[in-house]
Amino acid sequence: MSKTIEMLKNYIPYNEQEERDKQFFIECEKKEQILTRENDLCHLCSSALIVNKTRDKVLCIYHNIYDSWTWVGGHADGDDDMIFVAKKEIKEETSLQNFKLIYDQPISIDSLSVVGHFKRGKYVPAHIHLSFAYLFEADENDKIHIKDDENSNIAWFTFDEFISKSTEPHMIPVYKKMFEKIKKLEENRII
Repeated sequence: MSKTIEMLKNYIPYNEQEERDKQFFIECEKKEQILTRENDLCHLCSSALIVNKTRDKVLCIYHNIYDSWTWVGGHADGDDDMIFVAKKEIKEETSLQNFKLIYDQPISIDSLSVVGHFKRGKYVPAHIHLSFAYLFEADENDKIHIKDDENSNIAWFTFDEFISKSTEPHMIPVYKKMFEKIKKLEENRII
């Protein structure tokens, strides 16, 4: 059994959506190789929700393909350690070097629809991202830089600003769920 699926089986879903998506991930893994993009139907991705030290802002990128402000993230590309993938994406997409994981379980799991699009001149058909998101903390005064081939801007926003700037309506419930979960984890002094 893969490290990711083992972690997923132990994951306690936050709500009905996560319970259904958890079962969907497990079923996909039984039928398909989901660690690489060679699977055109669905594959694993990992994202990072990066908050500042006071946990009232989130670091966002303006994603060129999605034409929206979004979180940092990317494909597993064969790696079975979703935390490692999230860390790699933070470094690649923001150039941050000093950040820390503040919750060792996913802050969110979601099956996310991706519309067909062109990437580097090649058509990528519509598919599903089997998405794990992890919560990280960074200093908002540290140097950050865009990754030219993927994003065209990067900035810190309050949670409400981030929600208002996202132009992907299907992602708003995902972001709101994560912000709600962060508050509960803080209230319970887990993070």
